[in-house]
Amino acid sequence: MERLKLTVLSNRQLACGIFGMKLGGCTAECRPGQFVNLELDGFFLRRPISVCDWKDGVLTLAYKVVGDGTAAMAQLPEGTVVDTLVGLGNGFDTDVPCRKALLVGGGIGLAPLFRLTGELVSRGVEVTVVAGFRTASEIFLESEFAEAGANFIVATEDGSRGVKGFVTDAIREKAPDHDYIFSCGPMPMMKALCSATAAPAQLSLEERMGCGFGICMGCTCRTTGGAKRICKEGPVFKREEIIW
Repeated sequence: MERLKLTVLSNRQLACGIFGMKLGGCTAECRPGQFVNLELDGFFLRRPISVCDWKDGVLTLAYKVVGDGTAAMAQLPEGTVVDTLVGLGNGFDTDVPCRKALLVGGGIGLAPLFRLTGELVSRGVEVTVVAGFRTASEIFLESEFAEAGANFIVATEDGSRGVKGFVTDAIREKAPDHDYIFSCGPMPMMKALCSATAAPAQLSLEERMGCGFGICMGCTCRTTGGAKRICKEGPVFKREEIIW
């Protein structure tokens, strides 16, 4: 973990309720699946946000406005200096036997799969991304994933774009051939994913965090190895570790 002063380079809306922020001056590398913790003026607790991308010292975040903190983030202008804890959490392990990877994101859970896509593609892995949303207006990063080399498949609950239904419906119809799964999203989605698929999988769990680095014990989950902190031992766990 490193504490850095990062500068907002851009902060714009990507889709309904979804914003993208670029922060300059990030000298610490951020691995796929890790997160950062941002200090915001007027708020006691920092805001944990998954790393979407990191390249040449520029940190890219994609976040959903869900409360006062993220609403305040959406108003940060270019040039704002943000006190940021970087390199938090254990990310995805890409050193696994994998030829055809299935990446499954639910809503804002799609964000941490972007840097992962680039790393897998650079290793010669065939990547298919299945992204689930409630409706078409919430879709984001579609063209960016395609440019990164992924086959991008959309599922919407209302059928306004792509496969009508959930990510499991889209996998069954469009992406049944895969040998490894990486996923991030709501727990009900990942529970359904594990019930519908048999391939080895790594799951990035979403949870409200207090400190973000394992002190407050506020984000524990039940695993086969006992209670583990999502911010410290996670957020990524193997599917067989999780007790649903």
